[in-house]
Amino acid sequence: MSLFIRPLQQQDIEPIAAAFTAIGWNKPASQYARYLAEQEAGRRVILVALMDDIFAGYVTINWQPDYPPFHAENIPEVQDFNVLPHFRRQGIGSRLMDEAETIIAQRSPIVGIGVGMYADYGTAQRMYVKRGYIPDGRGLFYGDHVVKPGESVPVDDDLVLHFTKKFEAN
Repeated sequence: MSLFIRPLQQQDIEPIAAAFTAIGWNKPASQYARYLAEQEAGRRVILVALMDDIFAGYVTINWQPDYPPFHAENIPEVQDFNVLPHFRRQGIGSRLMDEAETIIAQRSPIVGIGVGMYADYGTAQRMYVKRGYIPDGRGLFYGDHVVKPGESVPVDDDLVLHFTKKFEAN
């Protein structure tokens, strides 16, 4: 089996959306059309993993993230990292992250990432820590704000803890 990673292309949009629809995930073609437009404008990089020419996963790099501390400090953020379940545990996610970090390190000494706070994100939480990411120290973020002590928020995909990783100077 051969793994190939390359930037998102127009012809990827429908197969990616179809792959996620097939597993019951709501990731419409319009999301990838927007990503492609952002990539063409230089605001985002989308890396697509193909295993033997079959879509297996992707990751995006957002050069201007919405998370206020990353935005203010010009910290690029790894976002929307997905490997299809039947392609997991084959090193695809690690290779996607390696490629993303290599690209980011050419422009920034630090990278950020946000991760969900419920069990479905457990594998990702462990992976990021093993890769050297540490919490940014600002606590939980929900939607568009920091969660304050005593505040109740839903535990869903919008409840995130942000991490950063500093790259070694060459």
